[in-house]
Amino acid sequence: MWIDCKTIARSIEERTKERVEKLGFTPKLVSVACTDDPSALSYLKSQRKKAEKLGIAFEIMNVSPEEIVSTLKKLGSDESVNGVFVARPFPLGLDEKEILSSVPVEKDVEGVNPVNLGLLLYDEEIFPPCTAEAAVRILERETNLSGKRVTVVGRSVTVGKPLALMLLKKGRDATVTVCHSRTVNLEEITKNSDIVVVAVGRAHFLKKNMVKEGAIVIDVGINYVDGKLQGDVDPSVEEIARVTPVPGGVGQVTTALLFEHVVRAAERQRK
Repeated sequence: MWIDCKTIARSIEERTKERVEKLGFTPKLVSVACTDDPSALSYLKSQRKKAEKLGIAFEIMNVSPEEIVSTLKKLGSDESVNGVFVARPFPLGLDEKEILSSVPVEKDVEGVNPVNLGLLLYDEEIFPPCTAEAAVRILERETNLSGKRVTVVGRSVTVGKPLALMLLKKGRDATVTVCHSRTVNLEEITKNSDIVVVAVGRAHFLKKNMVKEGAIVIDVGINYVDGKLQGDVDPSVEEIARVTPVPGGVGQVTTALLFEHVVRAAERQRK
């Protein structure tokens, strides 16, 4: 059975619009791009459409590799800007950690600055990574996480690691296992899990025989196969488990949360 993520995203967007109206001014998101990656540029275009729909001002700044760090720092002191997003992937040779550390902490709506990531260790989710938060929001709608056995397949800084911390947070209280390419007996671990979150970037990686009947499966994968978007979860898994679709799943909730974070940043800056 497919999990209805569209309704979750729509609910977030409706609340975001209400909060925008209460602000008394138009919040602004600036997306900084130093890439010619087609999928990244396509996502920026979709950001523009969503911003218009929600009543949020939006600007794309195209910069050179030499300008990206200084641009991000300048945006930190620009009072007209409430949220800052930086598009990836970065050109080869750039220091990703330096770039992400330059995203203003109080405007880091994607939750990539090491400061905001570090706060997750203390159960403070001011600006958590949007994709990780999307997985949590979906799971909280689908089940009570307390005591559930959750396997996260993937240990990236943007999804796997922060998601594990968020699931462990007091009040959620999931029991979390993080797996990766070196994990032995992965199938045995996933098959004994109530929830499996897959973020490995390999189309149809999680097969039906790796999931127990009735489990919840969150597919974070984005893979293009023969020009079509595919997830990390094989379609056959849907026969025995509740699965988020790709497309139309986690990605929709992720984008909705990005703009919720813009409004949260504006509210915090106004105070």
